[in-house]
Amino acid sequence: MTDAGEIRVSDAEREAAVEWLRVASVEGRLTLGELTERTEAAYTARTQAELAVVTSDLPGVRPASAPAYPPAPADQGGRVRRWFVAVMGSSKQRGSWRIDKPLGAVAVMGDVVLDLRQAEVRTGGVDIMATAVMGNVKIIVPDGVDVELDGIAIMGDRKVQVIEAPPGTHAPVVRVTAYAIMGDVKVVGDSRTKPIQKAWAAWREQWEEMRGELIGDPYHRQIPPLRPMGAEQPRHHSPHSSWHTAGPQRPSQQPPQPPSSPYPPQPPYPPGH
Repeated sequence: MTDAGEIRVSDAEREAAVEWLRVASVEGRLTLGELTERTEAAYTARTQAELAVVTSDLPGVRPASAPAYPPAPADQGGRVRRWFVAVMGSSKQRGSWRIDKPLGAVAVMGDVVLDLRQAEVRTGGVDIMATAVMGNVKIIVPDGVDVELDGIAIMGDRKVQVIEAPPGTHAPVVRVTAYAIMGDVKVVGDSRTKPIQKAWAAWREQWEEMRGELIGDPYHRQIPPLRPMGAEQPRHHSPHSSWHTAGPQRPSQQPPQPPSSPYPPQPPYPPGH
């Protein structure tokens, strides 16, 4: 008899799990990076046990169906956007932050960096209007998102360097409207920039263990030993070193010898002289 956890999942069940993840993201329970990672895991799940792990730490009831991925809120004028402006300077937004409205980035002879990987996306997608005039706008996203780039470039450049999700999947959407005038607007993924430190989630460990059992390669998590910050690295001595074994001690330093006489040595005198 087949175990309930080994039953194969259907496409409808995968889509329902992805919708559950999207709802959790809108509620602020998942960052954009976590949403992208779990969405990919949901689409590659083969059994119900694997799919259940992806949403095991999320509250609520699994949706019965998966509606189409909702579009980002329509632009209602410049006042509804959250703006990041750099004029002959720099403006950077990194780490954990919230996206609950469309974004705007303007770089005039300056640099604007928007790192979306740890952002909480409270909308169905991310909408960014980026303008670079003799400057640079860099948007960092997790690999696996669906990037839609539009706009114009005059003596400038606009490009996407992201490993995007396969067609037909409801991956998180990042829409960028770029205007580059003698400047650059770039959307880059994890593989093109400095990686971030990710917290190890319990669901990911379970997921790796299950995948390892399926392919016959048990998963072993490697945990490096912790040491206090600023502590010296431990020295690695050979087990045959003299201060680790009960052998002869290291020779002590010889006392300094008196300087030799510049005259040749004289023969010894006979006794009595």
